[in-house]
Amino acid sequence: MAREQTRGALTQAALRAAQIAAPFLLLALLWQSASFSFPKYLFPSLTDVFAHVVAIFSSWALFSEVLATIGRILAGLIGAFLLGGALAALMYRFGAVDRFLAPILNFFQGIPALSWVVFAIIWFHGTEPRIFFIMTVTSLPAFAFQVLDALRGMSKDLVEMVMSLRPTLMKMLRAMVLPAILPDILTAWKVNLGNAARVVVVAELVGATGGVGYELLRQQQLFDMAGALAWTIQLVLFVLGVQQAIVMFETWVLRYRPTSERAA
Repeated sequence: MAREQTRGALTQAALRAAQIAAPFLLLALLWQSASFSFPKYLFPSLTDVFAHVVAIFSSWALFSEVLATIGRILAGLIGAFLLGGALAALMYRFGAVDRFLAPILNFFQGIPALSWVVFAIIWFHGTEPRIFFIMTVTSLPAFAFQVLDALRGMSKDLVEMVMSLRPTLMKMLRAMVLPAILPDILTAWKVNLGNAARVVVVAELVGATGGVGYELLRQQQLFDMAGALAWTIQLVLFVLGVQQAIVMFETWVLRYRPTSERAA
């Protein structure tokens, strides 16, 4: 019986892996087919792209550019999350603050990332302050509104019941607020991570002398499509890896939630 259950679990895992891999295999097949019919600078073979990826991983000088971009993404997201969370708490607590800040945050959301790049170049000296400002200000409205919506989504009856016990601020945050808003916060991180990866490329294209965005600009100048794809894959792998880490953390920390007994 146990052997049959193990075999069934392995079969389901294999089917899920095949379902995930199938679209990527089809895309790779189509790309490789196009490489036989078009010039190399338009559709390089997957072998050439893989060779560029290996070259980036095997060279510290090149891989350090990837790490620099990753550091910029994480620094900007952490800054935006901390500031956006603080603003959301104030907006949730005070209606006047909400009425004052909401239009400003909506206005900021309408400003293109490229405009923020231009502003940062004019306002700041140095690459890192510029990119940190761009990453923070472009992610700030989304984090603020997402945390605010999570706070507003808490059960009013449950909040009143917990408040009737006269908890300390830390106990209130730990026992009531954080468990209630954590799922929405993790979702916000997964969404904003992809947006930040796109914004950092724009910031580095215009305002940096290093990083994945800068390297993509160099590949464009060299008309090297294989190199451009290889550098793009670095960001994709980072985003997928961090999102998977968030999913694993979410599964662990929210393991108390009920799950359906039916198989997916």
